[in-house]
Amino acid sequence: MAVSKLDPIDRHILAELQGDGRMTNVELSRRVGISAPPCLRRVRTLEETGLIEGYHAKINARELGFEVQVFAMVGLSSQAERDLSAFEAKCRAWSLVRECHMLNGEIDFILKCVAPDLSTFQTFLTEELTAAPNVASVKTSLVIRCAKDEPAVPFDVYEARARARD
Repeated sequence: MAVSKLDPIDRHILAELQGDGRMTNVELSRRVGISAPPCLRRVRTLEETGLIEGYHAKINARELGFEVQVFAMVGLSSQAERDLSAFEAKCRAWSLVRECHMLNGEIDFILKCVAPDLSTFQTFLTEELTAAPNVASVKTSLVIRCAKDEPAVPFDVYEARARARD
């Protein structure tokens, strides 16, 4: 489903599910103003086309004892596609790495890492990350506090652009 083919109801469904992915189909259909069966069909279509990639609970990492959050800026020796892909595969295998983004500029990747304590992160840093093949440099920054953590799409901006196209 092309993004331009999303009608206002589909966009409303996406916005509502992004805010609360656990609501029932009946509640969702009430919020978007259509009956339950067509609402469920629309949700399934949005899932099948990949616009809805999954449903996740947002877990409080600190409450589970993950006190340390670090951003690691990684420079590689080689930026050949084979080497970039190999590094990305390593990142997917490391459980402390929660996000991995390839960047344009002075650093090749930025990783968001979590750990229960500094000692655990230090061990990961020295024994895994800096020891990985093709890693030339790693600079880390410890998160002191988080002022905003909003992984969702800004639907207010999306809606304004969609209305301008319509």
